[in-house]
This record gives sequence, structure tokens and C-alpha cells, in this order.
Amino acid sequence: MIYRKLGKTNLKVSTIGIGTWQFGGEWGLTYTQEDVDGILDQAQAVGINFIDTAECYGDHLSESLIGGYLQKRKREDWVVATKFGHHFHGFYDRTTHWSPEDVLQQLEGSLKALQTDYIDVYQFHSGTDEVFDNDDLWTMLDKQVQAGKIKHLGISLKANSETYQTSQAEKVGAKVIQVVYNRLDRSPEKDIFPLCESNDLGVMARVPLASGLLSGKYKPGSTFAKNDVRSVKDQAELQQKMVEAAQIQQFEVPETMDMSTWALAWCLKHDAVTSVIPGCKNKEQVIANAKAAQYANENHPQAWDKDEA
Repeated sequence: MIYRKLGKTNLKVSTIGIGTWQFGGEWGLTYTQEDVDGILDQAQAVGINFIDTAECYGDHLSESLIGGYLQKRKREDWVVATKFGHHFHGFYDRTTHWSPEDVLQQLEGSLKALQTDYIDVYQFHSGTDEVFDNDDLWTMLDKQVQAGKIKHLGISLKANSETYQTSQAEKVGAKVIQVVYNRLDRSPEKDIFPLCESNDLGVMARVPLASGLLSGKYKPGSTFAKNDVRSVKDQAELQQKMVEAAQIQQFEVPETMDMSTWALAWCLKHDAVTSVIPGCKNKEQVIANAKAAQYANENHPQAWDKDEA
């Protein structure tokens, strides 16, 4: 595994992380504690130390499963990132809550669910610029940083066109940006990544497999079950992306390389990207994802010196 420094933080994170939306039950499967323990144990075995979750992946459900794992392991072995701003009500049904009082309550809920005294990266989650511009909110969060409940603040962008929040990251004390980035969506390269590089912001690339479309498993014409969040997406757009993915597999992916490994490695080659956080449904996918680390650039600007690692 290759490790990189997450922007201006002192966190050493694996280039391959674990995205955990699936643990909340909206990707066609229901997870038990035993399932999650097995996935995270496998992740640790291959050198992964970075978990990304959110309060609204289920009603703190994903966090609770992760917390059930962490309380039986060494907390300091893991870098845990979660988010705030939403409340889960049901399948793909959320409301947003941005007042300092609401967010403080969400923070306490996340700490309780994760069974931890601190969160490594606490992220503003897919909010508008209007709710982002709230001095009272960021003052409250800074107090939680000073109290040690939050190690670092971050911003998980709702859309790749939202450069304002990235440009204001330093002002609000955020050191990490999370953004959608994959071979089918390169839009962050234009404006967001240059801002991140110039301000030394760590970058978490989410959806690096384009919701599985770059895994090589789905061909044009594939459909998704009603309990799979992909079923509520624009199906015509999904089909077009499947066509594009098939062309990428044919013309860009080496015949000797698994497409998902290639897709993750492709993301990691950009100098702005610190880590990718693909979701994984089982231990086998964890192993497959981890293989991409061997293709990560060891001379990356955020790579840790081998003497320090």
C-alpha cells in the first residue's frame, strides 16, 4: 500500500480508502456487523487505513456498523471521515439541517454511533453556497476542533461546478475537499484541482468507479433493482455512460489489467488526488481495489518520505 499526507493535516492515509454508503442499505444489500467486520479486517490486512462515511448513510447506520468494528479494534489504526448536514428518513429520502445547534447534535450522534471520542475529518456535506456562508456554523465547528472532538474539517462538494466552497476552504478552516472524480467525469481538473493544489488541500476522490460503471461488470442495457440507489438516477444518462465505459474498456484498459484496478489507478495519477474512496460490497472487492495502489505514483507531491512512513 502507498500512503500520502492528506493536505495540510498530519494524517497519513492509504491511497485506497473505503467508501461506506453501501453499509446504509441503499445499494441493494443489507449488512450485518459480521459482514462489516470482515470487510474492514480485510481492508486492514491489505494496508487500507482510511474510512469515509456519513450521518445519512442510513440513520447513522453505516457509522454504527463502523463503530461496532472500531470498539473491538485499535481506534488509532484508522483515519475516519464522516459528514454532516443531512438526516436520513428512508430510501433516498433526506432532509437538510445546517443550523449550528442541529449540526452539533449531528456531531454528537456521529461520535456515539462511531463509538469514538473524535472524528479525524468532519465534512460539510453537499450543501449550497448559501448555507455554507454561515459564520456561526463554522465558529461552532472550530470550537469542537479546539475541544478535540474533531481533528480536521473538510468539505464534500455536491457538484463539480462548485468552486466557491473550495476557494473558501482556508477561510473556514477546512483542509480536505471531497469531490466526484473518475474517467467518466474529469470536470474537477479544470478549476477545483488547481485550487486544491495551490492551497495544499487534501483531495478525496469519491465515486472513482463511476458507481460501478467502470468496474467492467455492467454492459449497455444493464438495469438495477428498485432497492439500488442507481435505479433512481437518470436511466438514459446511465445507459450512455455504460456505452462510454465499454469504449474505455476496449480502447484504454490493458488486456492484462482488471478495469476497476485501472480506473482507480487512473484517478491516483493526478497530482491533486490524495486518496480514492471506492465502495466495496465484500472482501473480494477490497482485495481487488487495493491492487490499484501498486500503480500509484510514489513520487506524488503528497507522498510520505519512506523514512517517515
